[in-house]
Amino acid sequence: MDAADQVAERIDLSILVVSYNTRELTLAALRSAIRETRHTTYEIIVVDNASRDGSATAIAAEFPDVRLFALSDNIGFAAANNRASVEARGEHILLLNPDTVVLDSAIDRLMDFARREPLAKIWGGRTLYADETLNPSSCWGRLTLWNLLCRATGLTALFKQSEFFNGEAYGDWQRDRVRAVDIVSGCFLLIGRKDWQKLGGFSPIFFMYGEEADLCLRARATGARPMVTPEATIVHLGGASERQRTGKMIRLLAARATLIERHFEGASRLVAHALLSFWPVSRWLAYRTAYALSNKEHHRETMDIWAEIWGAHRQWSGGYPMRSKKPKLGQAHALPRVAGA
Repeated sequence: MDAADQVAERIDLSILVVSYNTRELTLAALRSAIRETRHTTYEIIVVDNASRDGSATAIAAEFPDVRLFALSDNIGFAAANNRASVEARGEHILLLNPDTVVLDSAIDRLMDFARREPLAKIWGGRTLYADETLNPSSCWGRLTLWNLLCRATGLTALFKQSEFFNGEAYGDWQRDRVRAVDIVSGCFLLIGRKDWQKLGGFSPIFFMYGEEADLCLRARATGARPMVTPEATIVHLGGASERQRTGKMIRLLAARATLIERHFEGASRLVAHALLSFWPVSRWLAYRTAYALSNKEHHRETMDIWAEIWGAHRQWSGGYPMRSKKPKLGQAHALPRVAGA
């Protein structure tokens, strides 16, 4: 291949989508990404995590040019993105959740932002709910002893608007300006492919939740300064493939315990684990008190949920177990496409 052919083959971006029982949402996400991306050369790689709702068949039928890998087992969000990234040819990688809708050239705008802020190394945008109100989950502050203490003692719930007491969510900041952040959400995360490869992608220990926090913290340790911009806005419904509250919280707590193991040291690690364990206990106590005072059924139901979460303490307190088995990719349904040139 001569130099001219190499230039012609160059792709700006590989868009990675991991689907799991979100057929209609995934189809809508792909439609919006294709419709709204007009100035970036890209390919789309979808890994379907053994969906039971016909997702893989529907994606293959409507998008024959998308590179689709249908797995026989659900290997989790982190591992599926890692496997998709092996196939990526773009100079950048964009992680895009299946429960998103790309608005107003958001991917093009995010790529432009990355070119203007190359030292950030990781870039994200602004996310909205379906009703176009702010979904603050596009970025987060890192886990600290103070943040853990505030959550365990209920200060975060009492002072949600305060960035001092609710540092992980950056208080009531509306994500309406460019800002350096600790963590960019994996629902809409842009990174250079070479930087992704240097970091080794997501740590395989994570199944779902926490993997982007770990990635961003490892990137920050090498000099990256992740940034977000309100110019790139998408809809992110959030949790579409995770519908059971208890199971979701157990995974979230396991992810947090894993982050503590990987990013805290010495005595601070022990304190962090203790504060994390106290969180469900304090929530149970709070809702038990609320139910005793109000006799409202939803307080009793929430109290029972937190009791169940605490009852599963052994499942999450030690973090995610290491998984060494490498999953196999399914058959690719089509060759990659270069679009939007």
